[in-house]
Amino acid sequence: ATDRQASRRSNRNDMCVLLAIALPLCAALQVPEMGSRRTPQLGQVASRAPVFDPLNLKHAEVPELPPASAMLGISTAAVAASLSLPEAAFAKGGEYGIFEGRIISLAHPTVMAICYAATAWAAFTGFQWRRLREIGNQITELKAEQAGPKKQLDALSEGQTNPSLTAQVAALQTQIDELTVTRKDLAGSNLRDKHYQVGSVILGLGTSFAIEGPVNTFLRAQKLFPGPHLYAGAGVVVCWALAASLVPLMQKGTDSARSAHIALNAIGILLFTWQLPTGWEIAQKVVQFTKFP
Repeated sequence: ATDRQASRRSNRNDMCVLLAIALPLCAALQVPEMGSRRTPQLGQVASRAPVFDPLNLKHAEVPELPPASAMLGISTAAVAASLSLPEAAFAKGGEYGIFEGRIISLAHPTVMAICYAATAWAAFTGFQWRRLREIGNQITELKAEQAGPKKQLDALSEGQTNPSLTAQVAALQTQIDELTVTRKDLAGSNLRDKHYQVGSVILGLGTSFAIEGPVNTFLRAQKLFPGPHLYAGAGVVVCWALAASLVPLMQKGTDSARSAHIALNAIGILLFTWQLPTGWEIAQKVVQFTKFP
């Protein structure tokens, strides 16, 4: 019954709008008077051709159309009446078609799930890229630490040994070799480009569908539902934007910018993780109250 009433109200609104458009057009089609110039009557052309007028239409009185101002007044009243009706053009309940359907409504949680997985991958590649940068410093420090004992061993005369120094030099060399192999493996993984690409996807796709979610909710319900999920989502987007804004400073080698970048992304991941239970509940409600498509 509710759907039937909504359909009737929608049809009535459409008729009012069509009436408001048609009446001014009728007024525009009214032929204006052209002064003393008159159209020849049927009787004046009788000498040129016979006239067939069994209904005597040449003497019939043609009713005058109301002036254009009156037509405009009627159309204005029709528009006012249509606008005063409840649940006008911005009513919910199917007015927006597929944009209120289940497919579009589930686009937000689906893309957010993809972005969550991409965020975890971005964290991993970022950590590995940072590790690759730091391995070089670690190798340099180990070589500097190894130089002292190694110099002492070289200073020993032939035939003399120092087992403790030999063991220390060997242990340091083992660490250097392991770090060198690790650095070579990480360098071949192209971690910097991978981290940059997945970060760009998160920033572009995640931000777009973080906005699409509330817009779709408003289309379906004509209002938003402020709460922890909405506030946490806004915080995640802010963390993404601030972390991305630090990239130019990071490229210049500013360690404080790198630390801030890591901290902001860590906060974003925590907020994102905290959103998962409420997001799942909202997705279930979307499935319950929407239809395909």
